[in-house]
Amino acid sequence: MGNYRLDLSYDGSRYRGWQRLDNPDLTIQGKLEQVISRMLGVETEVIGSGRTDGGTHAMGQVANFHGKTELSCGEILAYLRQYLPEDIGVQAVTAVDERFHSRYNAVEKTYRYRIWNSDAPCVFERKYVWQMPEPLDLERMEEAASLLLGTHDFLPFSSLKKSKKSTVRTLRRLEIRRAGPEVQITATADGFLYHMVRILVGTLVEVGLKRRDTAEIPAIFETGIRAEAGETVPAKGLCLMEVVYR
Repeated sequence: MGNYRLDLSYDGSRYRGWQRLDNPDLTIQGKLEQVISRMLGVETEVIGSGRTDGGTHAMGQVANFHGKTELSCGEILAYLRQYLPEDIGVQAVTAVDERFHSRYNAVEKTYRYRIWNSDAPCVFERKYVWQMPEPLDLERMEEAASLLLGTHDFLPFSSLKKSKKSTVRTLRRLEIRRAGPEVQITATADGFLYHMVRILVGTLVEVGLKRRDTAEIPAIFETGIRAEAGETVPAKGLCLMEVVYR
């Protein structure tokens, strides 16, 4: 029985996220399992490094599956590229140790959120950016971002109502840069909670629009109340860029 790592990219526009649903055509995991199960001749589970939301994209998702096959990694790659839809791309297939687990072994993830900060239409990138026509004050946003860095209980920056597991995470990077009319927010952490990046971005945008003061950031952690943080911005601007392993 082999264990195979998949390095993936996908356009999440027409999917309801990573996690399998009753209709496999609606999710990334479901589509992968359909094709891989047909290739191996047996029902096969595909494990992802994390569950991206409906409408979220990925440049660097990682997954793995266990299976018995005589096919080489190159032949598996060719099969997946032939039968997967064009909005799911497998970049590489690698035989890995049987203990490798794409979710449990991940030590760091990086997401990028793209904002089209202009009132001009963004025709060709419209599925991958959130349009915000009002000008954003990046200096204020960078000041707020510095207060979000570090190890905190990020429960108020998530859509979790409660959790038996720890909601403490270490946010190592929260970088804001402008590229013409586009503002990119890049976040790197040892893990992310449900909707965490989208709520962090929503909070930073409120600061950038001068609807929220930077001094409010520490109080959000102290109260632990979701309503104290910013809105959950649309999923289409979010992309999983990289997953790092030891």
